[in-house]
Amino acid sequence: MSHAMIVYASLTGNTAECVDIVEEALTGLGVDVEVVESMQADPEDFLDVDLCLVATYTYGTDANLPDEIVDFYEELAEIDLTGKIFGTFGSGDTFYEKFCQSVDDFTEQFKVAGAVQGAESVKVDLDPEEEDSEKLKAFAKTLAEKVAAQ
Repeated sequence: MSHAMIVYASLTGNTAECVDIVEEALTGLGVDVEVVESMQADPEDFLDVDLCLVATYTYGTDANLPDEIVDFYEELAEIDLTGKIFGTFGSGDTFYEKFCQSVDDFTEQFKVAGAVQGAESVKVDLDPEEEDSEKLKAFAKTLAEKVAAQ
């Protein structure tokens, strides 16, 4: 059985709702999933799993990483995740010019660590609607298939 870890930051609950959808989808596909809040997570924990996921929101008009996930982000670049499959997703607000910038920031940071993107990132405007839920389920399916093919 494949093992996935989802590290997340959620302020309003929108990103946590996205995490629930992805967790349920992966579990339904036979993946063992561990969900960890970013303040409780260590990037080295990704060394022990097959699938590395980060879900985050983007904070403010300057499209900043949330304070509670900055340390995790910085430490992520310091470990070797060569060959590990990763996925990034999160929520944001299209009102802001840099919509879901933190999702893109984590995608690039995973690449710095040598990980391989297993599926296109999913960005949700505020809380996930039915269409977003379907995108998140498809995201999970693609990731599960990539891990199974390894």
